[in-house]
Amino acid sequence: MSKSRELLAALVAFDTTSRESNLQLIEFVRDYLAQFDVPCELIFNEQRTKANLFATLGPADRPGIVLSGHTDVVPVDGQPWTVAPFSLSEHNGKLFGRGTADMKGYIACVLAAVPDLLAAPLNMPLHIALSYDEEVGCLGVRALLAELEKRPVKPLLCIIGEPTELKPVLGHKGKLAMRCEVHGAACHSAYAPEGVNAIEYAAELIGELGRIGTALRAMDLHDPRFEPPFTTVQTGVISGGKALNIVPADCCFDFEVRALPAQDPREIAAQLQHYAEAHVLPKMRTVNAGSDVRFSELSAYPGLVTDAKSQAARLIAHFCGSDEFTTVAFGTEGGLFDAIGIPTVVCGPGSMDQGHKPDEFVSVAQLDGCDAMLRRIIDKLQSTQAL
Repeated sequence: MSKSRELLAALVAFDTTSRESNLQLIEFVRDYLAQFDVPCELIFNEQRTKANLFATLGPADRPGIVLSGHTDVVPVDGQPWTVAPFSLSEHNGKLFGRGTADMKGYIACVLAAVPDLLAAPLNMPLHIALSYDEEVGCLGVRALLAELEKRPVKPLLCIIGEPTELKPVLGHKGKLAMRCEVHGAACHSAYAPEGVNAIEYAAELIGELGRIGTALRAMDLHDPRFEPPFTTVQTGVISGGKALNIVPADCCFDFEVRALPAQDPREIAAQLQHYAEAHVLPKMRTVNAGSDVRFSELSAYPGLVTDAKSQAARLIAHFCGSDEFTTVAFGTEGGLFDAIGIPTVVCGPGSMDQGHKPDEFVSVAQLDGCDAMLRRIIDKLQSTQAL
């Protein structure tokens, strides 16, 4: 585990909070792989301030395995850390630092495995895929996947190394994030009926969103593989108003739909949009014809549901040493890989119970376990027997 720990310390030291560039980390990985004569492709964003990385070890003309992880982390602002968040520290068998669990621990283990991967000829390729801006809507990986989709040979399996305590995960919900902007008409609060109170109409829409969420709890819509077993909706951000004695002209709120894989979250958002057009806007425009309600999509990613009897499931069961498949509540880039024909599972060291929190950590035992899992993958790729 010493090499994995050494690499994790280097990765944690890069502040790759999503609002920042990830290029220093990407260049570090590129230079590390160059020591082993492994070429990398960098796929940049339009501003060239961030990049995905894709590298192939072994023969590229046949299907293989993708080990995929995101390089960005969530902010530490306002969190009561007791250790330096961007400096790896160890205590009682735990390695602390932002991103240790989510998900630089996995990336460190993958990089540490490179010498072993190259020690014997690979009969099938191993691909390393690193993305940016996963934490803000799985944005960066889409450019990488657009490149992979053009290629004639698709991998047999992608392993997303999000923290699952190395348990094989075959599914998670999809997510749609939306913004609703309500525009009314201001006036002095003493003459409130002459204005169109955007906050009050936004509240009516939020109330309807709650009723939609309650309906989604119906038993016939449940999928017991997930927790909670139904699609959820919630309002997370709201803003509006200037002063108490002014009827507010504007109010904005953001909401999300976390949908079971069988449900289209856009259909659920469309229900709220229809309610706005049929019930809310007519009342607003009775007072002021210029009133409006506008919806815009902030981000979205699909759910993931991999067949437990598929080749991908059999492979991850072999690599993990367990066929006790499960699902997770959080989202990943897995559905996007799956959508372009790359069967995907989620399995990585650490627990999301530590992710996004102060004093985030991954245990040494979990990194050891990830190293062992990668050793089994290497053995399989070096074997002359087909996967």
